[in-house]
Amino acid sequence: MSLLQQNAKLLAVSRPVSFAAGERLVRQGEPTRGAFIIGAGVVEAQVAMPGGGMLTVAELRDGDIFGEMALIERGICSATVTARAEVRGWFVEREDFRALVASRDPAALELSRALTQVLAAKLRVLNAKVREHPAAEDRPARKAPAVDFSSAKEPSFEWRPFLPLLRFFEGFEPADIDAVAAIGRALELPRDAWLFGSGQAAETCFLVIRGAVEVVAAHGAMERRVAVAGPGELVGYLAALERTQHAASARLREKACLLELPASALAKLYEGKDSVSVKLQHAIHASLLRSLARTNNLLTRLISHARLSARPASLDLETALHGQLWRPAGSEEAR
Repeated sequence: MSLLQQNAKLLAVSRPVSFAAGERLVRQGEPTRGAFIIGAGVVEAQVAMPGGGMLTVAELRDGDIFGEMALIERGICSATVTARAEVRGWFVEREDFRALVASRDPAALELSRALTQVLAAKLRVLNAKVREHPAAEDRPARKAPAVDFSSAKEPSFEWRPFLPLLRFFEGFEPADIDAVAAIGRALELPRDAWLFGSGQAAETCFLVIRGAVEVVAAHGAMERRVAVAGPGELVGYLAALERTQHAASARLREKACLLELPASALAKLYEGKDSVSVKLQHAIHASLLRSLARTNNLLTRLISHARLSARPASLDLETALHGQLWRPAGSEEAR
């Protein structure tokens, strides 16, 4: 059984469901409503291909869960999921899940943190898949030097009034923002300054207040820019929360003002039980979904290039993209 299935709090807000062999659980293109937990049975996820035919992108069975991203944000089903044999399980509505977390029950908060781990695992798998395939923007990898903040200065402007304007703090009360800011320090760094390198221990992460940070991932002797994080984006937070090493490198694309957040203090706040912790978890989930959206955009581009060149890699990439069974509302399918 999955961690989510074992959680009695989650099952308390779910309803039992059953499907006969051949019956659809969700249809490609329809709005997502929540998550399915499979108690017994097998389901198959398929996506309609542009040239005709269907591609199987996932097979799920006892203990698996799908639609978990729909618990934190509305979206569109990226595949049709059909029961291959009789299926019994549970369905969790998004609004019921959100109310459960908002109650600040310790078990519910633990469940929310488990969802962070699920999303983070998906992101790591997808990023690894993207790096396996060459892209036109690949360039020789540069090794990150030892991080040196000796050139860091205090910001040359009054930075605190900018915090409520950042999307990371959407839904935060002024006191909540103050609680997050209190654990960090504001830095102003020059263009090309490194924040961290791949493989370095994640002792801190950074919230961009002004400027932009380039995130670069290496694969063998080559590297590729995977994101440009602007104001309101949190950089390096997954490794900081998980107390692991950074999987990518980050350097300043332009002069920037950053809020440096120590990993230990951020984790303590994130793992707390008050309203600040709940809002921080929501903010982390939103950051993860934006990261997933960026990775999906990269996958879409690789799929388009593979189709144009008739490379067999396109099916592998299609499976990775649609196997998530969720995409943001309003996004376009790869064409």
